[in-house]
Amino acid sequence: MPVDGRVARGDATRRLVLRRAVDVASVHGLAGLSVGGLAGELGLSKSGVFALFGSKEDLQLAAVEAAQGIFAEHVLAPARATPDGLPRLRVLCESWLDYSQQRVFPGGCFFFNVSAEFDAQPGRVRDAIAAMGRAFLAEIRACAAEAVSLGQLDADPELLAFELHALGRAANADAMLHGSAEPYRLARRAVAARLAQGQST
Repeated sequence: MPVDGRVARGDATRRLVLRRAVDVASVHGLAGLSVGGLAGELGLSKSGVFALFGSKEDLQLAAVEAAQGIFAEHVLAPARATPDGLPRLRVLCESWLDYSQQRVFPGGCFFFNVSAEFDAQPGRVRDAIAAMGRAFLAEIRACAAEAVSLGQLDADPELLAFELHALGRAANADAMLHGSAEPYRLARRAVAARLAQGQST
């Protein structure tokens, strides 16, 4: 069955708007998104963009979902292509730090920034952001648990996941605030040291 040209154009416009939306939100926050602003930046009609999303909250939720897909591509996919256990855990941490340092989003880690923005604001947007945060922490914990079960690490998977997650968040925050790559270097050293400390002998 041939694809309706209007549907294809609508999908392409939606992708274009969301790619710009996640970049804007990574710097200015999800509250800084507006249908009119994005339409003006991209040379699109406001009514056309509004028809794709319907409300500011729908736009924010779509931006979170789009950012999640980009995060998965840059962070989760490389790890999941790596053997189970400690190798996967290492790649997961390295990919996360690379994603932040390379500014896949211009404002650093999208989810770190919007989490701070919405952590005290109940609603669907915070729920979506929180779900992503829980899922990523669970991914780290699952990798750590697999490394323990394979005899590669002697550690508490829950505590180790919390520590590694904290190191990545601290590196992103300090690097953005101070405009320096040094926090990433330190985080990589700290991750390597923590994993070496936990390696079974």
